[in-house]
Amino acid sequence: MRLETETVRTEILDPRAGHARRSLTLEVRTDPLTGHTARVLHDVELFPEASEDLAALARRTRPGCPFCADRIEQATPRFPPEVVAEGRIRVGEAVLFPNLLPYGRFASVSVYSPRLHHLEPAGITPPLLRDNLAAQRAFAIATRRAEPASRWASINANYMPPSGSSIFHPHLQGSAGSQPTTMQRILAGVTPDAWGDYLDTERRAGTRYIACTGRVHWLAAFAPLGPGEVRAVAPGISDVVGLDDGVLDELAAGTSALLALYARLGRPSFNLALYGCPGSWLSLRVMHRSPVRAYYRSDVTWLERMHLEAAVSLAPEDVAAAAREVFP
Repeated sequence: MRLETETVRTEILDPRAGHARRSLTLEVRTDPLTGHTARVLHDVELFPEASEDLAALARRTRPGCPFCADRIEQATPRFPPEVVAEGRIRVGEAVLFPNLLPYGRFASVSVYSPRLHHLEPAGITPPLLRDNLAAQRAFAIATRRAEPASRWASINANYMPPSGSSIFHPHLQGSAGSQPTTMQRILAGVTPDAWGDYLDTERRAGTRYIACTGRVHWLAAFAPLGPGEVRAVAPGISDVVGLDDGVLDELAAGTSALLALYARLGRPSFNLALYGCPGSWLSLRVMHRSPVRAYYRSDVTWLERMHLEAAVSLAPEDVAAAAREVFP
């Protein structure tokens, strides 16, 4: 498999050096599996330093938080009994319930723990993450049982406002339905042979391959969707429903290590997507987002950034109706 890179060179007269001539380079890389291109810039820093005190932000957001222990039972919804008999799913400290803002036929939110309103990335330990992933697996199984056509399942995360999160209390989100997202549709077209070729190519190159933790391979994305992106692949598994306990443990341990790395780099905000793709291989992508800064929430969430899917609350027909009023 070829990993295609084109080097682009340009020149400017740089005002920071008395308008002396300066050469700049970037790389345009093509993902061999999806075909999307990414631009890798060198010797630049795109992000400002973090300026928000997360402990102070936690104190400001705790009053009224619907995911905290003293409110979660009354403030969060329940599933109908034909989907989840108990109304909610609990694994360890994780609690899973329906999403009030559904992005699919079935949509869930699962908090790591109602008692952990302030949980920084380095504190998302393998056991906490494993139980939360297990709750999401149970959700996918329950929805598949309720509606067998709901075979497109994913597990996702927005962590902190720069990632699109509207609630400070850390959580995962699940989605399941009969329609794939754009990225799931693309990944479902990647054959197991292509995945295997990709892994072999990266292992031989060695520069982006990180580790094999047993059945899961971890590597830095050749053509990333976002900053600091790491991709994990579990050969032979295509679906969230098919995740066994061993692979869950590997995904939890590896992801927890990555989140601690992002925190060490001063990039605590992140997005995560674990894509179920019938006919292909299950894959995980994790990336960091901008540092947490006061009075900022991105409108780009896991859905837009990692599934290439827009979520809008203003219908196109309403846009057209409003626009007609201002056009002559």
